[in-house]
Amino acid sequence: MNGLAGRYASALLDIADDKSALDAVAEDLRGLDAAIEENADLRQLLESPRYSHEEQAKALSEMLDKFGAHEITRNFVLVVSENRRLAALSDIAKTFLVELSRRRGEVRATVTAAHELTATQQKAVANALVGKFGDKVEVDVTVDESLIGGMIVQIGSQMLDSSVRTKLQRLELVMKGVG
Repeated sequence: MNGLAGRYASALLDIADDKSALDAVAEDLRGLDAAIEENADLRQLLESPRYSHEEQAKALSEMLDKFGAHEITRNFVLVVSENRRLAALSDIAKTFLVELSRRRGEVRATVTAAHELTATQQKAVANALVGKFGDKVEVDVTVDESLIGGMIVQIGSQMLDSSVRTKLQRLELVMKGVG
């Protein structure tokens, strides 16, 4: 956990752990990160220097109140705002969540499938990955219909691509080599 995001995430982990609020803070940060990614106006508020600290703090405070954020999350975000580091807030949240998962021995798999997976299918994918990657595997599923069929599983830097699209691309390369 190096760099600015790592230092802030580490401090927040320590505080949340001391107050036995890791799960509540993690849930708040997941929601906050999703809101940042989905809302262009919020990203602009966080990243633009044309907004004063007071404007940013007021807007964030109202959002966190509406959100029902834990007091630790609320205070932390306001400290980040006061230190003029809001542009790094999404990175801090992601770093916090990754480090929390690492400390708990959890592994996060990103699965891209050609169609939506049922809960049973998601559980089957997680169970298949448990033996190789650890006892606790969390599966995040996204849908990309261009895969045609199959799926792509990524855990850290490892990727398993069993999509029909990739198989067709390989076949096309082989056929071009023959002709």
